[in-house]
Amino acid sequence: MPGENLTREEARERAALLSVDGYEVSLDLRSAVGEHSGGGPRTFRSVTTVRFRCAEPGASSFADLIAPSVTALSLNGRDLDPGRVFDGSRILLEDLAADNELVVDAQCAYSRTGEGMHRFVDPEDGEVYLYTQYEPADSRRVFANFEQPDLKAPYRFEVRAPEGWTVWSNGAGESADGVWRFAETKPISTYITCVVAGPYHYVTDSYERVLEDGTRLEIPLGAMCRKGLAPHFDADDVFLVTKQGLDFFHDHFDYPYPFGKYDQAFVPEYNLGAMENPGMVTFREEFIFRGKVTRASYEGRANVILHEMAHMWFGDLVTMEWWDDLWLKESFADFMGAFSLVGATRFTDGWITFANRRKAWAYRADQLPSTHPITADIRDLQDAKLNFDGITYAKGASVLKQLVAYVGQDAFLEGARRYFKRHAYGNTRLGDLLSVLEETSGRDMAAWSRAWLQTAGVNSLTPQVLLGADGRIDELTVLQEAAAVPDQPTPSAGHPELRPHRVAVGLYRRTDSGTLERYAQAETDVDGARTVVAELAGADAPELVLVNDDDLTYCKTRFDDTSLAALREHLGALTDPLARALCWSALWNMTRDALLPARNFVDLVLRFAGRESDIGVLQMLHAWAESALVHYAAPFGRAELGVELARGARRELHDAEPGSEHQLAWARFFARSAAEPADFDLLTGLLDGTSAVEGLAVDQELRWAFLEPLAAHGVADEKVLDAELARDDTASGKRHQVRCLAARPSAAVKAQCWAQVVESDALSNALVEATISGFAQSSQRELLAPYTEKYFAAIERVWTGRSIQIGMDVVRGLFPSHQDSQETLDATDAWLTSHEDAAPALRRLVLESRDDLARALRGQACDEAAAGR
Repeated sequence: MPGENLTREEARERAALLSVDGYEVSLDLRSAVGEHSGGGPRTFRSVTTVRFRCAEPGASSFADLIAPSVTALSLNGRDLDPGRVFDGSRILLEDLAADNELVVDAQCAYSRTGEGMHRFVDPEDGEVYLYTQYEPADSRRVFANFEQPDLKAPYRFEVRAPEGWTVWSNGAGESADGVWRFAETKPISTYITCVVAGPYHYVTDSYERVLEDGTRLEIPLGAMCRKGLAPHFDADDVFLVTKQGLDFFHDHFDYPYPFGKYDQAFVPEYNLGAMENPGMVTFREEFIFRGKVTRASYEGRANVILHEMAHMWFGDLVTMEWWDDLWLKESFADFMGAFSLVGATRFTDGWITFANRRKAWAYRADQLPSTHPITADIRDLQDAKLNFDGITYAKGASVLKQLVAYVGQDAFLEGARRYFKRHAYGNTRLGDLLSVLEETSGRDMAAWSRAWLQTAGVNSLTPQVLLGADGRIDELTVLQEAAAVPDQPTPSAGHPELRPHRVAVGLYRRTDSGTLERYAQAETDVDGARTVVAELAGADAPELVLVNDDDLTYCKTRFDDTSLAALREHLGALTDPLARALCWSALWNMTRDALLPARNFVDLVLRFAGRESDIGVLQMLHAWAESALVHYAAPFGRAELGVELARGARRELHDAEPGSEHQLAWARFFARSAAEPADFDLLTGLLDGTSAVEGLAVDQELRWAFLEPLAAHGVADEKVLDAELARDDTASGKRHQVRCLAARPSAAVKAQCWAQVVESDALSNALVEATISGFAQSSQRELLAPYTEKYFAAIERVWTGRSIQIGMDVVRGLFPSHQDSQETLDATDAWLTSHEDAAPALRRLVLESRDDLARALRGQACDEAAAGR
């Protein structure tokens, strides 16, 4: 049998053959604590009973299980030889009856990669914490099953746990005689079942609502984290957003929350942002803030809480049939997260964050060689894992925002309501959603789908303004271009589709007070290569034309020469925060596309970022400026530009309002951009108390942020970092220390990091991530040069020998992006040419990194030309 990587065709064949009636899963987790003897993995006992039907009695199929060993197997009371039918990932099932019962008694392994049953030991107090994470197909690491989303079934879980522990699962649980038993779930997919167990700090609340029919809905709420994080846990704010979200979705979906209780666990070493397990949502514990953070961090957490809540309907109640239609849950949850954030919480500017941050992710992903339609071609599970990307999430959400403008909000929401009622506890494809939207809107959804869901690439919209003799607009035209693919001769060689766009075109000019204000706007449908906006004829001449005003569509916004000149001089005078965010995003896309030199973008940040009112936009500008310096600035001027950026950051740090979140953002950015001895002296002084910036409280998290650049530039040595760990001897402190240790400018340090990550699997996923982050310092290009050859020699071995999550972290994180030269590009092409038979998912990761590198070289050439070199 072909092993772990289930294909779409295998899943279709199995779904046509089998129907699953229910699971009973018994786990014994008492082995999680105490000493572990023997050289093999630490394991736990997993006993699964699954009842299922077969449409063709006498046929053969298989169940999924990834486990070190199977103790006993029986099918319909007939004992099976594990050595014959179990190959480490699949159980062969022969001569099936019409009705079947499979019992599997296995020893499953605890995980240190965030996949399956993850086991974490808190270095602060020695406590052990467990949780599961399965997406897309890792429940088979915990119990035997049919691991595909369209074989839904109800589940009953039973868990034996160490004394003093609490255990949670999807359903409500009770403990008796040392065994936790959980209520049977509704029919759900394997990947959203869940177990969380350990001495977690647990806080409770409740949500109540009277439904339209008079029924009183009561939902028990819970939130948990490690005991060590309890002093920092603001559960009240988590519950506030949770209740606001439940109100919002009940108001709009007309389908009561279907899964009983609503627990939310913030867990250590999580390899995702969060996961929508019904009744038991799991989040990475970094959403619990140990120090002062900006409003953007709280907004980001609220958005994730609401994103996962939207999944209770889009994904859990109604689930895609196969991972091709992953967007049916992720695009909707991403859109609904922003939609409900703005409509239900204190974060009423959430669409600004969406335009500036989420769309930036989508625009990048949609210009990679691996871009794909929102409805993707997912051949197997490795494809599925990589498809949790900016296309499926952020582009899909952006397109749904466009769809709401196209069909109207009422028709869109009524379509969602019919979709839930029609397909509750079932599985769907694209056509199932389009059919209800056609019913509610009267629109031709097939044509819309072909344009937006079934093609790839991002279009560019550019204004063209012709003025009459009177100085007024004679004609304003929107020009649409297809997505060009680098290294291809014409756009048609890549993604030639021109799409219909519903856009608002805004005209801006300066007022007497010097602000840049909108004085006219027209909504129009852009279709084809050239669209005349007749409504704006006769308007006064603008200084700035914004063709995607209000951010209604998904596109790259370009500027005419007059608009670009106005932004270069007056960007800070643009008063509307959404318009300003859209202009910043457009300028960043121009920088990435080698249309705006990196030095010019950095100059704009230095001149205007200090006036930015939206803290999320400001923090994004910091990230973009850093990326412009590291990747797109011409190498000959990079050091000088870096000094200029650091000096600007230091100036803004001192000028910011004392104690403000803007001051905190500039402090963090100053630390990341520190370039001169005076910068390092200030950071050192802020750490030891010999220097101060009025209003800046240097808490523990900020201390680590200051220590990383000091370590990377050889100012803070191992002794200093060990002392800081003694001060912050926690799991979070350990991750920070590992990253800082890896950042030191030493050949021996880099060799040790490489061995720990590439040659060994001893580190957990969180420490692998921290080590890679510290290893790849842009200030250490010469030191890292020898690892280009080592990288290409190792990645196929790493991919085949490690879990897919660790493989992705290593292949992405260690790509020699700081060796930004034609030689590195050639080495990448040589590997791709000589490894055409490598795993498609591995080749995709390398192709994406290759594209980033080629884009960086084009940007550097643009920057060098601007400098007259």
